Amino acid sequence: MSAPDLLARIPYFRVLPAPQRAALARRLRSVGFAPRQRVFEEGAPCAGLWIVVEGRIKVFRISPEGREQVLHVEGPGATLGEVPLFDRAGYVASATAQTAARLLWLPRRELDALCQRHPDVAVAIIATLARRVRAFAGLAGDLTLRSVRVRLGRLVLEEAGRTGRLTRDGVEVTLPGTRDEIAARVGTVREPLSRALTALAREGLVTVRGRRLLVRDVKGLEDAAGGSV
Repeated sequence: MSAPDLLARIPYFRVLPAPQRAALARRLRSVGFAPRQRVFEEGAPCAGLWIVVEGRIKVFRISPEGREQVLHVEGPGATLGEVPLFDRAGYVASATAQTAARLLWLPRRELDALCQRHPDVAVAIIATLARRVRAFAGLAGDLTLRSVRVRLGRLVLEEAGRTGRLTRDGVEVTLPGTRDEIAARVGTVREPLSRALTALAREGLVTVRGRRLLVRDVKGLEDAAGGSV
């Protein structure tokens, strides 16, 4: 996908006329990342906006005890780093490439000038940040109010809706990472995650095939996860 086409998918660049998007695309710098390579570090200064072109980027924080909590995983069309761009503080989390990835980088001065020339861009950025606040509020609620089994069920349903493949026996889902990475995404560690996965399998909701799951009973899994997602 070309840079102008990618910018057209991003809500706060979509409001720009096509010629201005094309001009903006020419000022972007392309940066490649290998799997597990760090994109940015929590607390580090932020000098520009990142835009994901290819691959998957994990955004996470590390507790003082060294436990990782995944905040979100992003793919093509996602933007990263808006908060520190506007509050002038450091990154609020770290980001690492889960797969080989390519990102575009837009310097802060370019985004600042764009917001001044086009207030619609600033308003759209505010809307994007508001959606993320709601998502993080939901994540906080999940971590404090929902069991590991429920959180895992919701993750499996999300992946089934995003990349699941319908088969004769159910919906086949490939888990987006290792057991440790999945545990970090649902706010736990490997052992409780394995127990939750075993429980879902024992109830006949899923069949475990390594990193692949076969969701045998979507409605039952939705009930176990507290409703559809």
